[in-house]
Amino acid sequence: MIDDTRSTESSGPHRVVHVSAMVVSDEHGRALVVRKAGASVFQQPGGKPDPGETALETGLRELQEETGITVDAANVEALGTFTDIAANEPGHSVVAQAFAVKVQGVNAAASAEIAELRWVREHEVADTPLAPLSRNQLIRFAWR
Repeated sequence: MIDDTRSTESSGPHRVVHVSAMVVSDEHGRALVVRKAGASVFQQPGGKPDPGETALETGLRELQEETGITVDAANVEALGTFTDIAANEPGHSVVAQAFAVKVQGVNAAASAEIAELRWVREHEVADTPLAPLSRNQLIRFAWR
């Protein structure tokens, strides 16, 4: 179990943000990443749960709200739990329940708090500004 308020002498309280993240790939070999308003890096669609929501329900809802993409839960693969430095909340770590889904023929559009979305190919990852969780943990699942 992860402790949400661990303390260290040098940095004080450490906070953890719990989210769901969706690794979305398409029939053209691309992965979908989004940039939230005010952020400088891209990440997988997803976000924080509403009260009573499961991690999968959160991921599906956030994917639809942020991109307009609706997928059937039966087509989603659970990837596990991943932890890294939070990109948009200084002094925090992010713990993500991650899921993968392959889509075909979708028209994604930035909405809700998303300022920009981008479909990236594997060879473009190095030049794409990605959040630590995306770069270090999740983006690789788009091409396995």
